[in-house]
Amino acid sequence: MAIAKIIGIETEYGIISKGTQAQYANPMTSSALLINAYLHGKRTEFDFTDETPANDARMSTPTGSPIFPETHLVNSMLTNGARYYVDHAHPEYASPEVSNALSAVLFDRAGEHILLQSMTEAKKLLNEGEIVVYKNNTDSKGNSYGTHEGYLVSRDVEFSDIINAVTPHFVTRQVYCGSGKIGIENSNMKSTDFQISQRADFMEEHVGLETTMKRPIVNTRDEPHAEPSKYRRLHVIVGDANMCDYSTYLKVGTTAFVLAMLEDQVPYFCDYLPVLSEPVASIRAISHDTEMKVLIPTDRGMMSALNIQEFYLEQSKKYAQQSNLGPLGGESALDILDTWEESLTLLETNKDALFGKVDWITKKKIIDGYKNRDNLELDSSKLAAIDVQYHDIRPEKLFGKMRLRGEIATLVSTDEVVDAANNPPVDTRAYFRGKVLSKFADQIHSANWDSVTFDVGQATLKRVPTSEPSKGTMEHVQNLIEESLDARELVERLGA
Repeated sequence: MAIAKIIGIETEYGIISKGTQAQYANPMTSSALLINAYLHGKRTEFDFTDETPANDARMSTPTGSPIFPETHLVNSMLTNGARYYVDHAHPEYASPEVSNALSAVLFDRAGEHILLQSMTEAKKLLNEGEIVVYKNNTDSKGNSYGTHEGYLVSRDVEFSDIINAVTPHFVTRQVYCGSGKIGIENSNMKSTDFQISQRADFMEEHVGLETTMKRPIVNTRDEPHAEPSKYRRLHVIVGDANMCDYSTYLKVGTTAFVLAMLEDQVPYFCDYLPVLSEPVASIRAISHDTEMKVLIPTDRGMMSALNIQEFYLEQSKKYAQQSNLGPLGGESALDILDTWEESLTLLETNKDALFGKVDWITKKKIIDGYKNRDNLELDSSKLAAIDVQYHDIRPEKLFGKMRLRGEIATLVSTDEVVDAANNPPVDTRAYFRGKVLSKFADQIHSANWDSVTFDVGQATLKRVPTSEPSKGTMEHVQNLIEESLDARELVERLGA
């Protein structure tokens, strides 16, 4: 039976130092400054105890060399339940766990707000210049950094079945959640003016454990961040960083439907999944064709990305009619289907109508406008700059101005975003983590996704496990937290 589709989005932001002291040319140094400036010296250290990044879902034991986290770098949990840290020379914001696609959008946008505040605070500490971040996935010099998604999945589902179910979806969903970019990177394919996805060129294998080299379409990292006997966490590295709310909404909402259908083993879905003959070549070919006419080889013959997405949509509509939508956020999940259907129809008939909703279409129209107005070639430095500026999260820049003018369709308000930057979601375990970090910060030793460890002045630290992502919600623990005068009382009442 399908379980709650708890979702999280982790974004590594591109970072650049402009006119600062020489030491901040090092991205690790500038990332650390950025995060420390936001934290004002008050941080709850991340507890690495439960991290198992070397575990491979295809194996019963870890294989290859162990992966050691960079424990010496800035790494903190926040009062909204998120994790904020330096990862591979980038500032990374990992959202708190949420229960539905709309909340995923909200807490992803909250990350943008936190990065904006970080830039403001960092500038106060610099003698000159500023540090700027970009919500994108490539430096246009052959280097890519990730935007990862996490989905709670039942351990009862065989990983081979997950691979079969998600591969065609991941290869083709870029038509509505790609961020777009000029040119080609890391690919021997014929050059193209503009393509749909920023990450597609960097996908080199169908299935694998790596995340920074030989990147796979389906990642096998088995790190559930929950009770491992019951749950998996599908770690998705194939997606783009999105500026448009609707692209994020569809990216996570449609994937949640796919996983729910798989868990429920509905035959009209599981028995008729298309099989791609060449997944890596196909994800790149689709990205390189903005007309979405390219056909890719499958066991059903040649199919387009829209053909394959229409299959997923139709099965999801059937599933919604016959199944409990609670694991997908209840009746609100029906809006995912309506938005999905409308988007696929417009992609086929009038894709420009998705300006302000789908990133690659929005960006392409902007770039085409400058190109035609100023008679520019695609290799123009001006167009390259616009490509990057699209991902500048500052409100006074390109995308922010468009949002302010109402050209970008939004799903969450500015007030909601500001609130989500400081407070956790109410319907997952992130509520407990965020609220105790807010109320009892001085008595917390460390925290991670699976636990919070308290220092209540006793001989031993008190570790409170949070291995059930759907527990520790506002309904479960609000009164308990509010009624406890200090962390010691809270721990005693929890029986820890």
